[in-house]
Amino acid sequence: MATFPMPAGLVFDWHAHVDHQLAWAASGVLTVRTRESAWVLPTTRALWIPAGVRHETLSAGTATMRSAYVRPAQCPIGWTEPTPVSASPLMAELIGYLEDPVLDGRRRANAEAVLVDILRPVAMTTIEVRMPADDRARQVADLISANLADGRTLAEWGRAVGTSERTLARAFLADTGVSFGRWRTRLRLRAAVGALAAGEPVGNVARHVGYDSDSAFVQAFRRETGVTPAAYFRQGA
Repeated sequence: MATFPMPAGLVFDWHAHVDHQLAWAASGVLTVRTRESAWVLPTTRALWIPAGVRHETLSAGTATMRSAYVRPAQCPIGWTEPTPVSASPLMAELIGYLEDPVLDGRRRANAEAVLVDILRPVAMTTIEVRMPADDRARQVADLISANLADGRTLAEWGRAVGTSERTLARAFLADTGVSFGRWRTRLRLRAAVGALAAGEPVGNVARHVGYDSDSAFVQAFRRETGVTPAAYFRQGA
């Protein structure tokens, strides 16, 4: 067991563990990324990271990460991919209990068995945002990332970087797997998730990421994740 105070902007760079890891933000918000996906974790969610899975962990704001490590040989959980779980009060108490350095082997094993037994997967849509490889499309992507509220059309972006709307459209689709419009929506929503998890009001977040109204933002969020922002973070949802 370990507790890691994380100042804003701290990154634990790409690594893997020989043990399974249960990563939880006791305060603040954590983001855990693999090569394929990213999970933004408020205090109501933890992430089970199987042994051997390469990942990085970061915090946009001040956070505290608490982690439990479980040896694979003694673990009945067979999840092969990172799996979000509900961060129940009992889970938090067990992690705290297991941090006791004088805990003997028998009591530690019993507590670890209870911890593993209470973990329940929860639906949590990851918002994947792949960056384009094409030089001009990547230039556009970087500029939008720096100002999410920039609402220029693809034709306007083409003029800004010296290429055609059609060329940019093809590059975004080929490199990211989605249209430019959907790519920008995903980029905005991924940024919004972190702000919402940190407790920012929906209206403020919506405007920051480029939406004119709360309702337009909530509709876009529901289309991409299947739930409203409130439901996304609800304890036990």
